[in-house]
This record gives sequence, C-alpha cells and structure tokens, in this order.
Amino acid sequence: SSRKIVAILIVEQLRLFNSEREIYKKIFAPLKILGNQNQFSWGVMGIKQDTARQIEFNLKNSDSKWYLGKQNENILDFKTDNHDQERFERLTDENNRYYSYLYAAILIKQLEIQWKSAGFSIEDKIGISATLYNIGFINSIPKANPEIGGSEIEIGKVHYSFGGLAQSFFDNDAYHYSGAR
Repeated sequence: SSRKIVAILIVEQLRLFNSEREIYKKIFAPLKILGNQNQFSWGVMGIKQDTARQIEFNLKNSDSKWYLGKQNENILDFKTDNHDQERFERLTDENNRYYSYLYAAILIKQLEIQWKSAGFSIEDKIGISATLYNIGFINSIPKANPEIGGSEIEIGKVHYSFGGLAQSFFDNDAYHYSGAR
C-alpha cells in the first residue's frame, strides 16, 4: 500500500536528515526537496545497487522464494543495454520518483511473498516489513514471532529502530484523517 511506502520513506528521510544533518541543512533543506541518499544507497527510498539488482533478479526467477509471478516479470524491464546506468538514473532522478517508489513497493511485496509462502503473513505488520526492508533479503528469515528492529536512528537524543519508527508513523492518527488505505 502507499501507506507502507510512505512510512518507510519518512524513516529513510529522518535517518538521512539526522545522520547527515549538516549536509542536509546546507544542501537539501534550502532547496526544499526530498534528499537523495549517498553513493551507497540511491534515491529517496535508500535502495542499494545490490538490492535493486536482487529485486530485478527475483522478478524473473521463478525458483526464487521472492518471485511474484509471471504477470510481474517485466515491470522493471530496461529500455537500454546499459542496465547499471539506467538503474542509477531511475533511482536517483530528482524530477521523477516513480522508480524509487516502484522498487520499494516491489521489495516490500517480495518480502511479503517469501513470508507468506513460509506460512507467516506479514502483510499487516508494517514494523516487520520496514525492518526487513532495512536489513535486506539476506536477513529475511521467516518465523512465527518476528521482532521489529533494524538500524538505530537517533532523533533528539531518543533512539528508535527503523521498523519501530515506521510502525509509529503508520499508526499515527494524524495520517488517518484522509481515510486513505
């Protein structure tokens, strides 16, 4: 859902703002734009290059535990032969965030399908989805009682986990005013 993506977006931006505060204040705040990540994580959603490649691979590999089905195999097909450059441009385009959000949505869905196939639905557990988004495919191990966690983010001398902060935002009544789901 768009709410899941926004909850993760907010945490990515809060992490960027609070971990690189001086750079953020000098560059992004005056321009009033969402900050793109550094060379290791790309775009407003903080997708790493290896994660983007894994997302693409999982779409095409029917043997993958993250496979979403034949109907989704081509949604990230490239238009050029230079996939690395096109991927980078897709995820860092400050005038069009479509691919940042699309890669994030696919990643979330791939993690959810892995867990559902293992008998543990996390579709209604944004804190768990956000934690897995943060810690990556390799650390996604389905189990009956997953815990919210992920990277620690310090905001105003208070420590939050990535997943916990996403869950807090997702549950915030201020967001529910529109009735959107």
